[in-house]
Amino acid sequence: MSSSVELSSSDDSSDEEIVLEIIMRLPKPRVVRERYNPLNNFDDHEFKCRFRLSKQTFLILLHMIEDEIMHQTCRNNAISPVNQLLVALRYYATGAFQEVMGDLIHIHKSTVCRIIKRVSVAIAKLRHHFIKMPTSQNEQQAIQLGFYRMRGFPTVIGAIDCSHVRIQSPNSDIGEQFRNRKGYFSINVQAVCTSNLVITNLVARWPGSVHDSTIFDNSMLRAQFENNEFGKCVLLGDGGYPCRSYLLTPLLNPRSESERRYQKAQIGTRNVIERLFGIWKRRFPVLAIGLRTKEDTTMATIVATAVLHNLLIQENDVMPPEDIVDDQELFQEITTLPIARQNEVGNAVRTNLINTVFHI
Repeated sequence: MSSSVELSSSDDSSDEEIVLEIIMRLPKPRVVRERYNPLNNFDDHEFKCRFRLSKQTFLILLHMIEDEIMHQTCRNNAISPVNQLLVALRYYATGAFQEVMGDLIHIHKSTVCRIIKRVSVAIAKLRHHFIKMPTSQNEQQAIQLGFYRMRGFPTVIGAIDCSHVRIQSPNSDIGEQFRNRKGYFSINVQAVCTSNLVITNLVARWPGSVHDSTIFDNSMLRAQFENNEFGKCVLLGDGGYPCRSYLLTPLLNPRSESERRYQKAQIGTRNVIERLFGIWKRRFPVLAIGLRTKEDTTMATIVATAVLHNLLIQENDVMPPEDIVDDQELFQEITTLPIARQNEVGNAVRTNLINTVFHI
């Protein structure tokens, strides 16, 4: 009798262990946590400090891309366009790890990765509305006037330069192509801007090892100037670019007073592009800290922040006072590039300008 009781007890214990083992191997039940909404929890100043734009501009941007990023189903508690945009903007404003970003509104880091790509691509698609060279005569004259008021340099429709955006090494096969002259991996980004810091042209696809002049020589912008699409308008660049009839650069050794006046006006006018890079990276620190995403997402992020920069200028959405960039800080990264091979036609145009406009 006792042996049968023991046997029954042993069987019950064995069954309990089997059930317990099965339960432990089951996947964890999905927990849908309540998502945090910064729009309701911060005032406008706090919101701008954390997301780099005002609530009003946020709503304007959301309206532009909402259809592009909205999920077509409500299944699985799909993340709303508002929260997707907030995650991407917070990433641009901090450059934080994706797991940390997920803690903002209680989502997994893999979801953050997909959101950053999705939103960045959607914003980057707006580039043709916000990043464009002046085509009409009235647009060109307005930009020329803005530059002329700075240092008296005529017919300028843009200052051009490149800036390195730090990235992680893509992979062992092509990684070294992205190592720049400063020793870190980067994308060499070419930009053209106006006197009021509006980006009018952007190229964000070249590895950090590629020289600035190579990027320009292979750009659509050069073809447009070669085809005389901008008339007698010119760009201003540093000594890393060859002097051309439409791209004027500084003199190597100015000797006469006219040459020194040209040099001062050229450098003083061109430095607006350095100021642009400083403000752009200060407003979106992910560009300065570095991007740790895949190459296509990285390029989309760079273009997206450029679109946002122009949108903020258009909406007169200024940075908080504590984020205003000091002029000394802007020029810390400026390095002297080797003087590019000169062009005879470009030299002739530059000499004529010195002897007419800047002659005493």
